[in-house]
Amino acid sequence: MEFGLSEEQVILQDSVRRLFEEQSPLDKVREIADTGTGFDANLWQSCVELGMVGAIIPEQYGGSGMNFFDAFIILEAAGRCTAPVPLLGTMAMASVALLQAGSDAQKERYLAKVSSGERKIGIAITEVVNRRDEAGLTLDGNALSGKALFAIDAGVADLFLVAVGNDTLVMVERDAPGFSINNLPTVDKTRCVAELLFDDTSVEVIGDAGNVSEAITKMLDAGRIALAADTLGAADVMIEKAIAYAQEREQFNRPIGSFQAVKHMCADMVAELEPARSLVWYAAHAYDFVPEDARLMACHAKSHMAEVASVIAKTSVEVHGGMGFTDLMGLHYWFKRIGLNRQLLGGPEQIRHEAAIIQEWIAA
Repeated sequence: MEFGLSEEQVILQDSVRRLFEEQSPLDKVREIADTGTGFDANLWQSCVELGMVGAIIPEQYGGSGMNFFDAFIILEAAGRCTAPVPLLGTMAMASVALLQAGSDAQKERYLAKVSSGERKIGIAITEVVNRRDEAGLTLDGNALSGKALFAIDAGVADLFLVAVGNDTLVMVERDAPGFSINNLPTVDKTRCVAELLFDDTSVEVIGDAGNVSEAITKMLDAGRIALAADTLGAADVMIEKAIAYAQEREQFNRPIGSFQAVKHMCADMVAELEPARSLVWYAAHAYDFVPEDARLMACHAKSHMAEVASVIAKTSVEVHGGMGFTDLMGLHYWFKRIGLNRQLLGGPEQIRHEAAIIQEWIAA
């Protein structure tokens, strides 16, 4: 069986990689990280113009009408540059949720604005993934109260898509009365997450209250595959940087890449990543085309890629020796992106527990 990129997908991959490499070099990432916003407005506009933001939105709403694997290619390219743009929340998760759960009027109202980049949407689904102490939400009609933690892409979001329990979605305007946002500092300064506080805040219910559990699950699956794609891109770059450094750094008048121990470290990273790449690719493919496998593969892709990339990040830094810890090399941006991705939308242990339930190995 041949499973590879089509000619059109290769062109897409080349285009988006070139864009991110040109507009999100390491120096630019450093600059954005220092601002604390985790957002590059110029890069975002370029993503909009290239049709990335509306990648999976149908053409009737101003989108590109791509499938989820095409979006995966874009997200992987963004991960290669730790691109400080809210593609995870807006492009992947919000688009899926609105397409799955929104009424016709809500799709008309929101999707065109997402495609055009006019609206950026943060995602708060801690109610579904793992409710924390002193958090949780209650909805009384159209009034929302409570706290949601670790809202994704919250720093520059105009709207917030919030899960209330496992079966209700609501949309909240950033300037809604009774709504406040507290940014939560994490190791990754290129992506902003936040705590959302609601005090009798007026919200819009997306679709039918209490009847969108399937849409929430699809959104969660999309988010996990998107995180796996981002992590794959970051891990790929860390391997490339380790190999390049091993070829140029000399010790005892020889490149350190000629030493057997360093060769094995680099070879082990590649050997770990390639099978994981196949797994994540299949998860992205199954999302649209093999629905019976989609949820399980999303769990496996996110959990396994998180584990593999963590080992690669550590090994890449070790290959660089003392230089690996310096800001000059910039490895910490990819290292920290991999670390945050590991925990967002559930860590590996939790997601594997979900996978075991899906396969009926354990009781729910």
